[in-house]
Amino acid sequence: MKIVMPGGTGHLGLLLARALDGAGHEVVVVSRRPDVRVPGARTVGWDGRTAGDWTAEVDGADAVINLAGRSVSCRYTEANLREMMASRVDAAIVVGEAIARAARPPRVWLQMSTATIYAHSHDRANDEVTGIIGGAEPGVPAYWAFSVDIARRWERAQADALTPHTRTVALRTSIVMAPGRGGAFDMLWRLTRLGLGGPVAGGRQYMSWIHDRDFARAIEFLLAGDELTGPFNLASPSPLPLREFMAGLRRASGVRVGLPATRWMAEIGAFVVRSDTELLLKSRRVVPGRLLDAGFVFELPDWPEAARDLVARTRPPIGSRPR
Repeated sequence: MKIVMPGGTGHLGLLLARALDGAGHEVVVVSRRPDVRVPGARTVGWDGRTAGDWTAEVDGADAVINLAGRSVSCRYTEANLREMMASRVDAAIVVGEAIARAARPPRVWLQMSTATIYAHSHDRANDEVTGIIGGAEPGVPAYWAFSVDIARRWERAQADALTPHTRTVALRTSIVMAPGRGGAFDMLWRLTRLGLGGPVAGGRQYMSWIHDRDFARAIEFLLAGDELTGPFNLASPSPLPLREFMAGLRRASGVRVGLPATRWMAEIGAFVVRSDTELLLKSRRVVPGRLLDAGFVFELPDWPEAARDLVARTRPPIGSRPR
């Protein structure tokens, strides 16, 4: 297939480009940085908001996977939140317009979304059918509702697009665990090696995650499933509390000590690394109900095995100099 991937120069885009190219597909990345080299793909430019020459790549393509959006790993200032919203919604709107205007529209459009759309939850798992969408919830910071609003409007931009000849899927993606600099696993593994991989604010909050191989396999599964439409949770069927998640990572890394952090310590740490505590403190208990019902089989559904695989792929070879 020819697959057009707006926003494909980030961590997940690089991961998918390698996997899809390895499976024999032609991958075209659409980026604000057309000079960036993406292994396994060629790159064309856009501004993320308006039509241009890049729309010719959509016309006649087999599939579009839209990953475009400003990174959420930032301080949640008003300016950053506005840019997080605009970069996602504007890109989804213009991708939908390009598909609608295509003489030969792609047969499928996978649109990135987020598992953060669900409510903060310790006691129940959220699937696509019975899950509770978040919002203004008691007991959580009010500004967390903005992330849910971003997700709602992100998905609405796809749902409102006039693309009757194109199957549409919203990818409610949990945290993708993959080796490599800049990803969530890299940050957590480094903290663990420093002895800082303990529970945060008690560690009761749930961590929903997916191994990088299962993420790529789920994307290919959804590309091929002609009857599959609507929202799909891309998450392992085994979410677990953060304290257990970090304990599993410590065991896989051979690290005995993991110092805990209080909420105020997490706030200081997030300020230092220019991020936000919502990423650690919101309890995301999400399960892939529709994927499992459709027959998808996870290779690494449980965290202990997934953590061992990721650590083995991340450790420098014996005898090499440390990074």
